[in-house]
Amino acid sequence: MKTILLAGIIAPLSAISLHAVPSVGRDYKRPDTAAPVAFRDASSVTSAPAQALAPDWWRLFDDPVLDQLETAALAANQDLRAALARVEQARAISGVARSTYLPSLALDPSLARTQTSQTVDNAPAKTLTTTHRLPLDFTWEIDLFGRVRRLNETTRAELAAAGATYEAARLSLTAEVATMYFTLRALDHERRVVAASIGLRHDALALVQARYKSGDAGDLDVARAETELATTEADAAALALRRASTENALAVLLGKAAPDFTAGESGDFDDAMPGIPAGLPSGLLTRRPDIVAAERTLAAANARIGLAKAAFFPAISLTGNAGYASGDIDDLFKGDSKLWTIGPSIYLPLFQGGRNRANLARSRAAYEETLANYRQRVLVAFREVQDALTASRLLTQQAGAQARAVASARRGADLSQKRYDAGYVSYFEVVDAQRTALEVERADARLTGQRWIARVALIKALGGGWQSPSS
Repeated sequence: MKTILLAGIIAPLSAISLHAVPSVGRDYKRPDTAAPVAFRDASSVTSAPAQALAPDWWRLFDDPVLDQLETAALAANQDLRAALARVEQARAISGVARSTYLPSLALDPSLARTQTSQTVDNAPAKTLTTTHRLPLDFTWEIDLFGRVRRLNETTRAELAAAGATYEAARLSLTAEVATMYFTLRALDHERRVVAASIGLRHDALALVQARYKSGDAGDLDVARAETELATTEADAAALALRRASTENALAVLLGKAAPDFTAGESGDFDDAMPGIPAGLPSGLLTRRPDIVAAERTLAAANARIGLAKAAFFPAISLTGNAGYASGDIDDLFKGDSKLWTIGPSIYLPLFQGGRNRANLARSRAAYEETLANYRQRVLVAFREVQDALTASRLLTQQAGAQARAVASARRGADLSQKRYDAGYVSYFEVVDAQRTALEVERADARLTGQRWIARVALIKALGGGWQSPSS
């Protein structure tokens, strides 16, 4: 009978709590943001039509070594593990908030022995009593004004924001690994150029020394040849230091101790740079996880305004208990030992010293701050895409001019060497031509790496890579 009575009270109150009264505070609506009609320079890098989002975007480069590095980073990077742990925390908090929809039940058994005092005026005779209690306590907040619903709305949005933040960390990590990898490849390319130049400098020094012995060259030519060799060897050592630092930084991204990690020598770049599908920038606001995280954080801030407003309204709870109580444990579970109580309780805030108004003002200001952060994040995203698109176009143009400069510098160095061998010019002209050729070739190696790194930056700015919808 008591169970039927309790159910009869809970059912209609539950319907009122969930449906009859709307939640206080305004419902969330995604804010409008001004988006560009089109990006400049997009036609210089786009290829096929837009395709489905692929989280493993680095496979667009079709590089097995890069695939291995990315897999290792995703498995062992500590920052990414921390981001995943924050997602689990947000999920647990959301579960705690979800539990407030349901009643709470608690078993509260007790045993008490009581003796009365005989020295108190008008006290009865000395008595000693024992009471055994086995009650089941019941509490349930009736969510008439939407406090519980706004609380759950907040935690759900925070969980979604944490998940998007994890995806943003994953994208940032994989882009940084690819950037470090292509930086290593560019440094290896440049080191090979310098190593080849050192070989040429050794040969040139031997030739000048032979000519000096035969009287066809002076001390100045020998000194210049020795200087050029030593300078080039110093450049090689500086490049080795830069490569070691980059290698150590890559080890940290992979979750490895730097002394235990070695990246092998990489090959030269090819020209097969992945294209960017046309039309994808239009979906930037839904593709980029950092923007999604900012938007979900904004939704949580909006729900907190409703929470702050709910504090102005009464809080109604249904409480009760049912169980057994007896002075003799042998009689505890007899029918006459049953007891139960049930009834509502109302908390009505009459005077809070301005605390609720201050909390509401703070929640509104926090929403405005989060809104500004969201819009700023959108503007930064558009800028990053535009920067990457422009960099891709201009670096491609620069690479074409640099290739012509490399060919001309090499031809000039060969002509100067031939003119020197024929006795038409001093060794100074040879040194100058060789130095120019080396600088141009090193610049070409660096520029090649910059082009691949810029492509990584563009893919990151667009929120990831693409795959065929059928794959």
